Amino acid sequence: MTTATKTIVNSQSLSQIDNARDSVKTVILASMIGTAIEFFDFYAYGTAAATYFPKVFFPEVTTTIATLLSLLTFGVAFVARPLGSFVFGHFGDKVGRKKTLVVSLLLMGGSTVLIGLLPAYSTLGLLAIILLCICRFVQGIGLGGEWSGATLVATENAPEDKRALYGAFPELGAPLGFFLSNGLFFLLESFLTPNQMLSFGWRVPFLASAVLVVVGFWVRTKMQETPLFRQAQAKQLTSKSPLTLVFKTSWRQIIQGTLIVAVTYTLFYTLATWSLTYAITNLGFSNREYLFLLMGAIIVFAILIVYASKLADIFGRRRVLLASSSALIVFSLLFPYLLQGQRNFTGAIIFLVVGFTLMGVAFGPVGALLPELFKTEVRYSGAGISYNLAAIVGAAFTPMIATWLANNWGIKFVGLYLGIMAVACLISLLTVAETKDVDFSE
Repeated sequence: MTTATKTIVNSQSLSQIDNARDSVKTVILASMIGTAIEFFDFYAYGTAAATYFPKVFFPEVTTTIATLLSLLTFGVAFVARPLGSFVFGHFGDKVGRKKTLVVSLLLMGGSTVLIGLLPAYSTLGLLAIILLCICRFVQGIGLGGEWSGATLVATENAPEDKRALYGAFPELGAPLGFFLSNGLFFLLESFLTPNQMLSFGWRVPFLASAVLVVVGFWVRTKMQETPLFRQAQAKQLTSKSPLTLVFKTSWRQIIQGTLIVAVTYTLFYTLATWSLTYAITNLGFSNREYLFLLMGAIIVFAILIVYASKLADIFGRRRVLLASSSALIVFSLLFPYLLQGQRNFTGAIIFLVVGFTLMGVAFGPVGALLPELFKTEVRYSGAGISYNLAAIVGAAFTPMIATWLANNWGIKFVGLYLGIMAVACLISLLTVAETKDVDFSE
């Protein structure tokens, strides 16, 4: 065989290797399991912070102050997430998506389990609160590398005309994690007394996340590197300093992506965390009753993620998201009128179903849009930084801010807060070109 012939054969072999993809089943499991754990952990913390942590970790202050302090610890992980996106984005763009995702999963899951083992304030005093914040911070670092890596596993394995649909796989981890977490709290509260929940019941969801971590670790060690990243490695297109490069060449996209995603965070934690606290303290619902309503509404959320993503593959990401942000502005002005009176089940159901419908439409297409804003060599970093900055802007202190606004200015100002975030998203979308047909291999 001549040298030229060998070169052709080797080139063909390399091309076949580079284009090899994981099966759809593997892509779904590998991308969804991590975000399911991410949202399971965050929902478990959000539920515990709203209902149990004020008494477990802040028993020596008034109920209102204890709730605010508890929700403040909720924001610690969001502050840590950009740091995680810097670290994991750097290695994800330099050494690959697979290895980085495995490490982020273990860091995220390990810190969650440790939260379930922490002593209460009655045992360690202030040290218990410090340890809680440390675990929450480490959890946030792990979470910082999770979503962007999971979406790249999905979208970089997707056919060009189905990127938004594949990008919906990790997005579905959100309703799945929510359903598992709140479903577990619902069952625990059905069989345990309030004192038992305060004593040990709240710990069970955090400890149970270890099962999901083991499953996620097994799935991710079985998958291969994405074909687009392997091609970039073969062509020596990976960057030695992806963080420097992404801020130098794609700072505008980072700002755009942050503002587009931020409203989804604000909306979600308004629906799932703040409204839970408000319904219990102001509307006469029990924690168990409202969790049941939330679990029903989350099914709508899951369905709309898939449906909106399919629409985004047909009509474009920008058009679908413009419609959702416009509808959110209207919703923000109207929803305070639904949360009136005592035990108003009709108003609460309409609030949750309409809210999660809009959440699904707003959240589904960003699984494709954010990665499409960046080139392969900085895609992990760019998507991750945008997504996690959005977590700070849109969610880090949303439950606390919304609680403060409702207590001091009234619930209409919570709607105004959400409306401002929706307007920011709308303005950002107007500055973004459609990404549906971009060359994703670049």
